[in-house]
Amino acid sequence: MPWTTAIVIVLIALAAPASAEVFTWIDRQGVAHFSDYPPGELPHQQLSLPRPSTVPMSENLQQERRISGIRDEVRDLLAEPGRAQGRGQRAKEAARARVCDGYRDRLARIQSKLRVGYGNDKGNTLRRQRRITSQKLSRECILR
Repeated sequence: MPWTTAIVIVLIALAAPASAEVFTWIDRQGVAHFSDYPPGELPHQQLSLPRPSTVPMSENLQQERRISGIRDEVRDLLAEPGRAQGRGQRAKEAARARVCDGYRDRLARIQSKLRVGYGNDKGNTLRRQRRITSQKLSRECILR
């Protein structure tokens, strides 16, 4: 029984600093001070601080794994084409490069037609084609 009482007293004593008070005041030079004890006769305020938030370690580990997976995906996307790839992958990359080159050529042709100048209807049609082709280029070649 005395051990139980001693343990409870020690635990209460250790918990006391965790709920320490914070005081703030401004001195004569206009400098703001923060402390865990009041400044004495100077006018001061006691701050109430929110409890610290804690995150279970399992959530941290899951988040770390997810971020590592994203980092690996980005690294693979930014890797040099053809590096550490098999024949099938190289063929897919070559086909994708041809499609991307086709989009770029089409954008160049549309842009040259727009420079020539057209009436409203034809110009609007060309601008719509340019927007659609540019979106395809972005989605399939740049952002992929």
